[in-house]
Amino acid sequence: MKLLRTYAIPFTGLKLGKHLFEYQIGDEFFKEFEYSLVKKANLLCKLELDKQETMIILNFDIKGTVTATCDKCLSEYQQPIDIEEQQIARFSEEEMGEDDEIITLGKNDHEISVAGLIYEYVNVALPFVAMCSNQEDGKQCDEQMLDSLNKLSVTDEQAEKIDPRWDALKKLK
Repeated sequence: MKLLRTYAIPFTGLKLGKHLFEYQIGDEFFKEFEYSLVKKANLLCKLELDKQETMIILNFDIKGTVTATCDKCLSEYQQPIDIEEQQIARFSEEEMGEDDEIITLGKNDHEISVAGLIYEYVNVALPFVAMCSNQEDGKQCDEQMLDSLNKLSVTDEQAEKIDPRWDALKKLK
């Protein structure tokens, strides 16, 4: 958890206006999150914090690569990541429920942690189906692994010959 303290920005001492922060995000960052989908990464996060009278506007620009596992051949490949997101945090004296769109900062808050936001943005940016053959570098899936998987897969003929006891159940239809 000490590593994540690096991502806490004390906004009370900042003047009004724009402030730039840069974070190098690697494997150690994602180890802090117990069930993270990402284990290895090489990312650069450029954060522009725009402090105003009533709110803080956070503009994230995250670029780099994440090591992902191909869902087809199970080999690891480098998934490029290019994220641009904006988060608004407003100052409010009244207690408001947490909202995904706007973070509420009370009078006792003096810093804002961006670690959770960076973590969420990177995980959401990962493709739903990860395939190394879809990458621009022209890398194809591991043919040896695909051949092994095809040999182990059950064909329609084999499925019918598996167990004759199922025939008795099919007659019940």
